Amino acid sequence: MRYKNLKTGVSGRLMLVLAFVVSLTVNPSYAETGNMDDSAEVVSPYALIEEVTAEILEKIDAHRPRIKASQTVDEEQAQLDVFFDDIETTLARVIDFNWIALNVMGSYGKTASDSQRDEFARTFKLGLVETYGRGLLNYSDQEIVVLAKGDDYTERRRITVRQEIRGADANYPLEYTMGLNKKGEWRVINVIINGINLGKTFRSQFVQAAQKNQGDLDQVIANWGAEAT
Repeated sequence: MRYKNLKTGVSGRLMLVLAFVVSLTVNPSYAETGNMDDSAEVVSPYALIEEVTAEILEKIDAHRPRIKASQTVDEEQAQLDVFFDDIETTLARVIDFNWIALNVMGSYGKTASDSQRDEFARTFKLGLVETYGRGLLNYSDQEIVVLAKGDDYTERRRITVRQEIRGADANYPLEYTMGLNKKGEWRVINVIINGINLGKTFRSQFVQAAQKNQGDLDQVIANWGAEAT
């Protein structure tokens, strides 16, 4: 089984919100490194968030009936794996999982071996995709709105895109910090939900796990789902 159930320590409702664009704090230099490819067609950061959200919602509608129709546990898991792969494909448009994972490792990323960094990036990505993918399947009638999408971004390398999840019981504000990379592509480099900075949260969890395991990164990586709670 490619995916395994990894927890993140965030409440179920916040996990659902995060699923629309999985993102964490990344080093701010991401948006400033290298020269931008002037030949690249820049897609509006507002449009990118809207497009990804729409794609995710379409995939929920397509996959949920097949998952619910599964007759056995193995069949359900097979359908879930297909769904997670589909979600991952969409998220890859806006997320640099390797970069994010390295920054979650913090100072430990500098001392980790290449294989350890690669393995954590893989584990981290699969865990996020599954955790948030499962949350997505519970999505029902919330309205998702991008706010102030007319703000000018043409002369900027970073911009905040604000989105709001409007449900029957409450509204959940999100703030995406979007960075323009050297290819001229907007990427999510930070997200804050209801005042919770997810990048700092995950980085703190990694540090605590490393300290708990006396700096044994192999152990931290192997147990990441259990440690990050």
